[in-house]
Amino acid sequence: MSQATKRKHVVKEILGDVFVPTEKQQIVKVTGSRGNNLHETVTAQGEMFLVSMPTKFRKNIWIKRGDYVIVDPIEEGEKVKAEISSILYKDHIVYLQKQNLWPQGFVIENKANQQPDQENNTEEKHQEEDSAGDAEDEDDLFVNTNRSTYQYSESDDEEDSDAQDTE
Repeated sequence: MSQATKRKHVVKEILGDVFVPTEKQQIVKVTGSRGNNLHETVTAQGEMFLVSMPTKFRKNIWIKRGDYVIVDPIEEGEKVKAEISSILYKDHIVYLQKQNLWPQGFVIENKANQQPDQENNTEEKHQEEDSAGDAEDEDDLFVNTNRSTYQYSESDDEEDSDAQDTE
């Protein structure tokens, strides 16, 4: 299987399926990267430990600080205590919250970040996002912030050229 085909299947699996953690799995928040495909995480109860990223996600899916993942425990691990089984995006988190499967420790944190004015507008935003369709899936993917984006307006160019013509 080529690298492009592998990436296509992995991305489709992550973005398409809704993941529900089993009894052994748990939802954790990524607090930082330690290198060599290891990430430091914290549970809803405040326990911190390292998790490893499986080879199928490496160089295909990126996670950053603040993302939520579902992990499988590793019994024989001393430092690395779990392995990432899936990465949760916004729509996955909303689904888990509606099903009351979201850890209570993370619920308080999410509501503290949300202002009261925004709570009224969230349903309107969700309806707009649902109509957006495929564009929403692209927003969830990693965006390279190292490249600056330029916005050009034609009105500035026309004014500059008119000013030069009159001189």
